[in-house]
Amino acid sequence: MDIRNDIKYILSKEALTLTSLAELMTEKTGKKYTVNSISGKLIRESITLKEALEILDIAGYDLVPQKRN
Repeated sequence: MDIRNDIKYILSKEALTLTSLAELMTEKTGKKYTVNSISGKLIRESITLKEALEILDIAGYDLVPQKRN
């Protein structure tokens, strides 16, 4: 699983830049996000589940746990 590429794919599919994502996350959470902070978390794979869920919500996606076959 490559969370960085998955999130970048979703952002590009929804025409969201890291700049707009940082602004939207700052508005939504009240915590300061920058392009560098988001990019760094994705590169280091240190993004939290809560942050990933916020990104998906901003992009209009839901995370649906599904049992493997």
